[in-house]
Amino acid sequence: MSIVRQQSLFDMHELYDIEPTHRFNAIFSTINLEPVWTLFDKNTNVGAPRELNYGAMVYSLIARVVERIPTVKDLVKRLGNDPFFRYDCGFLHSDTVPSEVSYSRMIGLISESDAMVRVHDELLLLAIDEGYITEENIAIDATHFEARDRAWPSEKKEKPAPKKRGRKPKAEHEQWLKDKQVEEATRSIYEKEIVHQLSESVETLYTEAPIDPKWGIKKNSDGKNFSWFGYKAHLAVSTKSQYILAGLMTSGNLNDGKAAIPLLKKIEQDLPDLFTAGLFDACYDFKAVYQQAIDQNLQAVIPYNPRGEGEVIGYDAHFAPTCVLEHSYRYDSFDATYSTLKYTRPKECATCPLQHDSLCQKTYKIRQSVDIRKYTSPARGSKRWTELYKERTAVERVNAYLKEYFGLTNVRHRTGKKARLHFQLVTLVYNASRLATDRIRVEMKQQSLQAA
Repeated sequence: MSIVRQQSLFDMHELYDIEPTHRFNAIFSTINLEPVWTLFDKNTNVGAPRELNYGAMVYSLIARVVERIPTVKDLVKRLGNDPFFRYDCGFLHSDTVPSEVSYSRMIGLISESDAMVRVHDELLLLAIDEGYITEENIAIDATHFEARDRAWPSEKKEKPAPKKRGRKPKAEHEQWLKDKQVEEATRSIYEKEIVHQLSESVETLYTEAPIDPKWGIKKNSDGKNFSWFGYKAHLAVSTKSQYILAGLMTSGNLNDGKAAIPLLKKIEQDLPDLFTAGLFDACYDFKAVYQQAIDQNLQAVIPYNPRGEGEVIGYDAHFAPTCVLEHSYRYDSFDATYSTLKYTRPKECATCPLQHDSLCQKTYKIRQSVDIRKYTSPARGSKRWTELYKERTAVERVNAYLKEYFGLTNVRHRTGKKARLHFQLVTLVYNASRLATDRIRVEMKQQSLQAA
């Protein structure tokens, strides 16, 4: 009897166990750095040639993330002491090892542009063309990481003057309305309510995103508050292939829900009609987020976050209608033509003495427009809704990868722009490693089939 061997699944961890030269070649082959090269092109052929090999320097920054080299100082030392590593990064024998100052200047130049965003977008399109990203769902979540900048104490707000009792005079009320309109007009898009993001373009939402380090506060898994000084990384991840479809770095004090619409619009612009559902946690439970998902033909799967709302009589915890004996109607189907949810009789009706009574209604049909937060497709509490929400763990898994294996928390640059470049490099290397792993897995499968 022959031994049946289970086929080995090549994982991303195994990519980092192979020989460094092959690992670098596999990762570098997925990245087209042409948008970055244009930043260092000379406007004229007149004058002295460039003394630094900027192409190899950019590859060495990517290799720094791959090799988990903590600082640029350690990177320069590694380049000086390890000739094989230097050649793998693309340096020639005649090239001198760049100094820390040279790296700092280059990082500052790249951080002022959107070159890394364009490189990342091209890599995603390559993964789609090769069939590694197919029709699946999107999971969105945020994670925090600290800044390198000095943590300043938060500003203490002055106590407002006590309000006068009674109605304001007409002239004073009109002046108050004018002041409020002026104040609202001067606010940035992220200081306004989330609903204002629906009419803004992707470029505006990404350009105006606050990136200065700020104090942030959130609850941990134990339900206790903890604070940090730095940033938030907002990610949209494909649930099956686990590629980062879109990313946005913001200040640490930004509400998670205010980054959902920019990420969804970015996906709609670059990768339209490829996904079926958007999966979020309860902090994204805003009407505007549901509306953006509906506009993109996405099923919004978000746990309901009650905000001081009382119990709704005649409905259960999932907003399904209930009968006279308070048994919940069962979700049956969703009519996309009329955006209507259909509920059928509870199973308890089979033995209920009121099943033939006029008080017992056989079916309920509720339009989604009644309340797009409460009536989603699929309906809350249904088996399909639960199955979809379980896929949201994909984005939490990617967050852990970025922090533990790709150095997201190892920010060694000051200012928000350079920290954003660090975030872009980390997400780019993660996606490049994912694509390299998929390619190797397919190649190994083809070799095993040929051998058989």
